[in-house]
Amino acid sequence: MPRDEERFAALAELAVGGANVQPGQVVAVGAEVGQERLVRAIAAAAYRRGALYVDAKLFDPYLKRARVDLADPATLGFVPRWYGSRLRTLAERGDARIGIAGVVAPEAMAGADPARSGRDRLPWLAETGAVVAARATNWTIVPCPHPGWARIVYPALPEAAAYERLWRELWHCLRLDEPDPATAWQQRTAALEAAAARLSARRFDALELSGPGTELTVGLLPTSRWCSAGGFTTRTGLRHLPNIPTEEVFTSPDPLRVDGRVAATRPLVLPDGTIVRGLRLEFEGGRAVAVQADANGAAIRAQTEADEGAARLGEVALVDRHGRVGPLGTVFHDTLLDENAASHLAFGYGFPFAVEEPDRARVNTSAIHIDVTVGGDDLDVTGVTREGERVTVLRGGEWRL
Repeated sequence: MPRDEERFAALAELAVGGANVQPGQVVAVGAEVGQERLVRAIAAAAYRRGALYVDAKLFDPYLKRARVDLADPATLGFVPRWYGSRLRTLAERGDARIGIAGVVAPEAMAGADPARSGRDRLPWLAETGAVVAARATNWTIVPCPHPGWARIVYPALPEAAAYERLWRELWHCLRLDEPDPATAWQQRTAALEAAAARLSARRFDALELSGPGTELTVGLLPTSRWCSAGGFTTRTGLRHLPNIPTEEVFTSPDPLRVDGRVAATRPLVLPDGTIVRGLRLEFEGGRAVAVQADANGAAIRAQTEADEGAARLGEVALVDRHGRVGPLGTVFHDTLLDENAASHLAFGYGFPFAVEEPDRARVNTSAIHIDVTVGGDDLDVTGVTREGERVTVLRGGEWRL
């Protein structure tokens, strides 16, 4: 493996390439305190591509902890209006955004009241869904290795060894171990686009998901079409990869037609770092009517009570076994990685671009978007046509269409 500075430089080049930063763009970088080395490397790479300005905003989870513990509970939903104004301005200009994922301070929210922490949804912004739906910015999210993250992923290893293993596994997941990572990503996204096209062509009315703890029927809208990250473009036609790694194909379901039960197969990590373990959900008529968990269930319940659409689904995503994340068997405790290990569902806002015009008003709307991993090689996915024909879609992590 290269030295740290070389590794961060390679990761930064992947990030600005994934976002497809253009000359003259403002590049907004979102990170946590502790990820500054990657932020600085991204700034250098963005300026080399002709960026007008790199604007980094660092979130400190310890400041959030102080608020959760000590602030008036009635104020925990407050978000300064300039946070949303910044994002809307970036969207109006058609600028670029790069998010940095990964854990920095796993202990910051330990022991906090989960119901209180769930009411403070920062660093997530309610405006994000509208900006994504409008395809207003070219953007990506990449992970940043950190010793604090490595401690929770590989608790049995000494810190230095854990940090190096995290780098090695992320290097592999990001395809930075390929002679030409950009070409490797083009090949993988082409395979995902082909899978999405096959699914779209079948025009399924619903999907049935069956696996350990899961028996769920997810209705689809009449014009739902399947997408992959490789097909993301801005409203001006600029292609970009919204997250790296990406191993999924996805669509927005009918938010009124989800019924059954589902068990998360990996821990759910909320944007503030709160870890929800053993999550179990029951849906009736599209709505999550029961939300239970072995740890921090109150935090996710608070999220799903954020607004009318927060307890309904905005996304269903399928992941095969040929990606780089799932076969490792590592639980990364980070949504960017874990949602690309296996199939998943997302509470909250959906994607209007995943349906055609007649159904866009029916796509779920919400201020949140929270991914829950529900799959693995033992998840069976069956498509159901409007005529009642049942068609095998995924078995053993293999596409069967």
